[in-house]
Amino acid sequence: MKQKYLVERVMNAIFFVCGLTAIACVVLISVYMIIAGVPAIGKIGFIDFLFGTKWASTAAEPSYGILPFILTSIYGTVGAILIGVPVGLLTAVFLSKIAPRGLAAPVSTAVELLAGIPSVVYGLIGMMVLVPAVMELFHLKNGTCLFAAILVLAIMILPSIISVSETALNAVPPEYEEASLALGATKIETIFKVSIPAAKSGIVAGIVLGIGRAIGEAMAVMMVAGNVANMPGLFKSVTFLTTAVAKEMSYASGLQKQALFSIALVLFCFIMLINSLLNFFLKKGEKP
Repeated sequence: MKQKYLVERVMNAIFFVCGLTAIACVVLISVYMIIAGVPAIGKIGFIDFLFGTKWASTAAEPSYGILPFILTSIYGTVGAILIGVPVGLLTAVFLSKIAPRGLAAPVSTAVELLAGIPSVVYGLIGMMVLVPAVMELFHLKNGTCLFAAILVLAIMILPSIISVSETALNAVPPEYEEASLALGATKIETIFKVSIPAAKSGIVAGIVLGIGRAIGEAMAVMMVAGNVANMPGLFKSVTFLTTAVAKEMSYASGLQKQALFSIALVLFCFIMLINSLLNFFLKKGEKP
């Protein structure tokens, strides 16, 4: 009995330390990003930095406006969500509620393998296959554009949405669906009016993970977006917040390097804001 009590105390201490470590990491990252990012914003000017439309960090008279990067990241993420969420959710519904087990099992395995593919492979396939296809289909001089980046991001967020949503749908008590069918609802009505609402928390969690990957992706986007600091257009070469940092950090120095840290701070705040808003609306929707 004493040994069991001792083991329990030790495990509680380990869990407590792990929790404190996670919190400490978040706090340290937040503090470091603020310390590294705020000075450049003060030197450049808050309005000029966030709402400036020209980025020319290596010019004789440098400009550090990141509005094109912010809008590109927003448009790219929204576009990926508009394509990826319906496809991912409907795929999860098919695998969980409609597909026979003989088909659902290999498809679920394929989705898990899709999640393990490195982002550079997505970017390489996008650059070699998707970019030429976009260029030929829309008669463009250059296929590296926002549209190509949106398609790549939409594919990349599918595994997170499908896997988590499928797990959430499988966890819905069968009594809910049986009661709905007993009341005369069809199978499709039961899925969309009973199963999906009951699994809402898990589905939203999958969407949040997908959004996080879409916002934070750099390598794949860098290979298909064109990396030009233009104001966003569907078929224009653009630069995301992540790629703006990745492509210049290796040779940056002085105010340019500080400005890149400021971009990272904006991206960090952007992700935190989206997660906070989604969690707020999710909890609000769960209240009776």
